[in-house]
Amino acid sequence: MPKNTSVAAHLRRLLELLAAGAPAEDFGAVATEARRVGAGADDLAEIEQATQAALRVHSALRQHQRREAELTALFDTAGDLAALRDLDAVLRSIVRRARMLLGTDTAYLTLPDEEAGDTFMRVTDGSVSVLFQNLRLQLGEGLGGLVAQTARPYATPDYRTDERFHHTHSIDAGVLDEGLVAILGVPLLLGSGSGGKVIGALFAADRTPRTFSPDEVALLCSLANHAAIAIDTAKAMTDARVALAELAEANAVIRERSAAMQRAEESHDRLSDLVLRGGDVADVAAAVADLLQGDVTVFDAGGWPLTETARGADRAGGSGGAVGGGSAHDATGVDGSGGPAPAGAAAAVVRAAEDSRATAHAVLHDGRWVCAALAGQEMLGSLVLSGRPDLDGPDRRLFERSSVVTSLLLLLRRSVAETENRVRGDLITDLLTAPDRDPAGLVARGRNLGIDLNRPHLVLVASTDADVRERLAGAAVQYLFGTGSVSAEHAGTVMLVPAGGAAPGGAARAAAEQLTHLVGAPVTVAGAGPAAGPRALADAHAEAARCLQALHVLGRRGAGGSAGELGFLGVLLGKDHDVEGFVAATLGPLLEYDERRGTQLVRTLAAYFGCGGSLTRAKEELHVHINTVVQRLDRIQAILGPGWNSPEHALELQLALRLRLLSLS
Repeated sequence: MPKNTSVAAHLRRLLELLAAGAPAEDFGAVATEARRVGAGADDLAEIEQATQAALRVHSALRQHQRREAELTALFDTAGDLAALRDLDAVLRSIVRRARMLLGTDTAYLTLPDEEAGDTFMRVTDGSVSVLFQNLRLQLGEGLGGLVAQTARPYATPDYRTDERFHHTHSIDAGVLDEGLVAILGVPLLLGSGSGGKVIGALFAADRTPRTFSPDEVALLCSLANHAAIAIDTAKAMTDARVALAELAEANAVIRERSAAMQRAEESHDRLSDLVLRGGDVADVAAAVADLLQGDVTVFDAGGWPLTETARGADRAGGSGGAVGGGSAHDATGVDGSGGPAPAGAAAAVVRAAEDSRATAHAVLHDGRWVCAALAGQEMLGSLVLSGRPDLDGPDRRLFERSSVVTSLLLLLRRSVAETENRVRGDLITDLLTAPDRDPAGLVARGRNLGIDLNRPHLVLVASTDADVRERLAGAAVQYLFGTGSVSAEHAGTVMLVPAGGAAPGGAARAAAEQLTHLVGAPVTVAGAGPAAGPRALADAHAEAARCLQALHVLGRRGAGGSAGELGFLGVLLGKDHDVEGFVAATLGPLLEYDERRGTQLVRTLAAYFGCGGSLTRAKEELHVHINTVVQRLDRIQAILGPGWNSPEHALELQLALRLRLLSLS
């Protein structure tokens, strides 16, 4: 083969190897082949020089390819950062690319924990050890702690034997469990120069000894810079979102407060105008119910309603406002028949109002808001709002302010009532001491004071212990507050004149219960009437006073009743001495039974008592067998009850029998 032809063939082979990207060892085979075919010394020298040049070109091409791959990875990372869909995804991508570009067994990224004062594993790729994945490093500990402390990259071909680093048991155990040997770590820096801030570290590691080149260190530093940008950008965006959320919340609060202030101003104007126009407590309740779109009832200090339940415009037909499950009507203290109603609802109102007074704010009780109406620390009453369990701050303050307006109106009403009551008290005193002196004048004076003495009225007389007697007059005023009725002190007792309609016994018991609560000590109340006209009212007062004395004699302190409910004592105490009524009430069931069945129970009872309770003598008196007497007495017990033969009841039965006998003779 001619020289030039031989050299050219080998040079062409080198070019083909370069074009094919063959490994470096294939280039040395070209010179070996030239020797085998007998190339001359000059040709061999030229071929070897060409081989060296080809190897340099080959190395340069490989370096350019690696740099191109690195740049591509960096561009991809930059693109991920620009999109910034998810910080975790970006950090995982950076760690995965660091492992791929450096060709290491694993890569990982650590971030500082400012609260704990150390660093922790944030992302790993290629790790198999749970112990390693949960490592925490203090500043200065291990290779990672030194990178975080000095803000400089560090590399070691064999970490376990490298004495430059502060080895700890936990770090060495984690590295050993992962099987790492060679480690490269670079800081995640924000800023440059001495002002740069380390916000983490990026690592690449192998499980065999390896020396990392400066290019590999530079590549990992570039990836670390991208990671730092990603973290800082994500933090900035998070802060921006938080700031926007806080700004939106602040704007909402401002709008809410602005609306609340406007609403409070309108409410203040409305309530003020209402008071200036002479509005009453009921008008305030109606206005508050409309403003708060709920149901509002005003109660007195004893928990009894002063107003009907006022309903907001969009709650017409809703439930009442009494606390404890009852309606406002249920808590009035008098049932439909004139007797006392259960006081559970009233007690619940009082308890809730006391809680409100203790906290100086409205309180939520059984789904209803209760706010005390106070004059200093004196409880004047309370407002109850239902239908608004979610009452917010501005509306709650409006509800609380409305209790202040209510307190002012209650104080005004009480002052007016006390003044009027003193004038009416003079009228009552004249009525009781001289009802016949000038009946027409008394009626005229009463009419001027808003009391029609010619209309039927009940008369209640109340008394209590001497040490608390001074409280009774004020309690009576409070009890009658808002009813248009009158009370006055007389002869150590207090006379109350409510309008007629209820039975005197039921009215007396209701008054005794409430006055006892208001005074804080037992109050005994006797009732009489209804009566109309000065003389009849004076007589009713005398009857009630006698009944009150009887209640005390009978030991019924703190109770209420009327003469008609005291049996034969009522006959003695009552003005009209209703004998027929007493006989009918006492013997009526037996008389009806005898008339319906044709029996002789009343005659048997009279014989039994007439014979001193002797069955033998009674059977002789009646001319019947003793068993017949026993059977009749058993029937009497079934009709009158097992206590018919008690001393008290037996006395009433004997008196009724005597009175009946007299009426028949």
